[in-house]
Amino acid sequence: MTTDGDQNDAGGLDESHDVYWYVGGPLDGRTETRPAEAEVPATIRHVHLHDGPKIVHHYDLHEVAGHGGEYRLRDDD
Repeated sequence: MTTDGDQNDAGGLDESHDVYWYVGGPLDGRTETRPAEAEVPATIRHVHLHDGPKIVHHYDLHEVAGHGGEYRLRDDD
C-alpha cells in the first residue's frame, strides 16, 4: 500500500504515515501503511475462502512506540 511518494530522502516513511504489522495467522509478516491522521480499527477480521469451509481470523491492534502498531492474531481458546 506504500507508494514511492510516501518515502523520505533517508528511504523510510515520512512522518505523515503510520505502519501496521500483522503478527501470526495467514497475514503474518504483512504490513499496511495508513495516513497518520486516519482512524485505525481496533480489530481486523480476515476471511479466508477456499474449496473447504470459510475460515475467519481476528487481529487485535496493539500499540507500539513510534508510528503505527501491531495487529496480533487473536487467540480464540
